[in-house]
Amino acid sequence: MKVRANTKYKYQPNGWDIYDKTPLNDLQPGDIVKVVNKYGCPKANTMGQCYVEKDGVFKGMVSTGSLTKN
Repeated sequence: MKVRANTKYKYQPNGWDIYDKTPLNDLQPGDIVKVVNKYGCPKANTMGQCYVEKDGVFKGMVSTGSLTKN
């Protein structure tokens, strides 16, 4: 799935997002997240990944396949 920066999506983890938890990523299934592009980092959709934030707090990188439209 292709995602767009500054757009909100529902987080439904699949693939590596189920197994690869990081300290920043405390997202739960059903959370609403916003896709962001960070300065100096690969843009959204690069290798099927993107950076997300929840309520203005950066949560790290997730698979674009884990995001669905609201």
